[in-house]
Amino acid sequence: MLQIEKKKCFIELGRFLSQFSLDNNVKNETVLHNDLFFDDFITLIELSQSHNGWFTPEQVYFSIQSWAKALTEEQLDQWLSAYDFSKVTPKTVGLILAGNIPLVGFHDFLSVVLTGHKVLVKTSSNDQKLLPFLAKYLIAVQPEIQDYITFTEGKLEGFDAVIATGSNNTARYFEFYFKDKPSIIRKNRNSVAVLDGTESHGELVQLGEDIFRHFGLGCRNVSKLFVPKGYDFQNFFKAIYEYRDVIYYEKYSNNYDYNKAVFLMSNFKLLDNEFLTLKEDSSYASPISSIFYENYESIETITNQLSADEDKIQCIVSKNLIKNSIPFGMTQQPKLWDYADNVDTVAFLLNL
Repeated sequence: MLQIEKKKCFIELGRFLSQFSLDNNVKNETVLHNDLFFDDFITLIELSQSHNGWFTPEQVYFSIQSWAKALTEEQLDQWLSAYDFSKVTPKTVGLILAGNIPLVGFHDFLSVVLTGHKVLVKTSSNDQKLLPFLAKYLIAVQPEIQDYITFTEGKLEGFDAVIATGSNNTARYFEFYFKDKPSIIRKNRNSVAVLDGTESHGELVQLGEDIFRHFGLGCRNVSKLFVPKGYDFQNFFKAIYEYRDVIYYEKYSNNYDYNKAVFLMSNFKLLDNEFLTLKEDSSYASPISSIFYENYESIETITNQLSADEDKIQCIVSKNLIKNSIPFGMTQQPKLWDYADNVDTVAFLLNL
């Protein structure tokens, strides 16, 4: 298959996904194969929470809409135009996917197929249904693409390169097991926000989106705040009050109760608004329902610290305080060319 034919398949998939939103599912009669897939996809979305308790309809629809916006001809062309695909030697690329948020591995899947390779996918046990369903839709649109897509439940075998995502612990295993193969091994990363106290109410509300989307389970979720000494958290708490309903979700509430109890039994000082705790801590990785914070002396100091710790950080959010930082509310809306861990996946695949 030519790349242009594969690209058309994904554009059609984008049109299919654009029909589904939390507010309303509206069938577009011009979308291919709706008779086979539209109702079944709604059923799968509704069942997703039974497959993974964190995959509420709101979170699944958010991921679906994000990919619907990305899989357009304009977005794909802007992304792919930066590369030369003329010298690709087709290989089989194994993917070991995470399952912390819905469709978290779709970008790797998309990258492998569009670069001309065959993809061998091992899904996470926490997200086994969504990607295979979308693959079936792609095959319905263009049956030839089936030759490029394989899913496996067993041991990953017969691959030439691998992209594996996991924790810092599993990464050590991956690095040993795949030491003889070209690889991208992704480890734990966290995202941070740098505040200076001049942020507006609206900007802090948007920061709440960066914190609470997907219940804070993603590497692009803000888990740590850097604030100037003497920072008053009152405006922050007023702004994120809009997200208070998160506490009514049982899995989140259980984490809130547990983590708060652990902190209090350890005599840690906490700031608390009954659905989020703030704890002063030098670590980047905070538990669900908690945000760590750290005071800084100057922007220069924090810039140097973040630069030194860049291998631990996925995104930096600020009001233009830090070079290349992301605006508030945008961490969960990366472009196709915003690569995880700042590793250019397409360049890696083209050089196999």
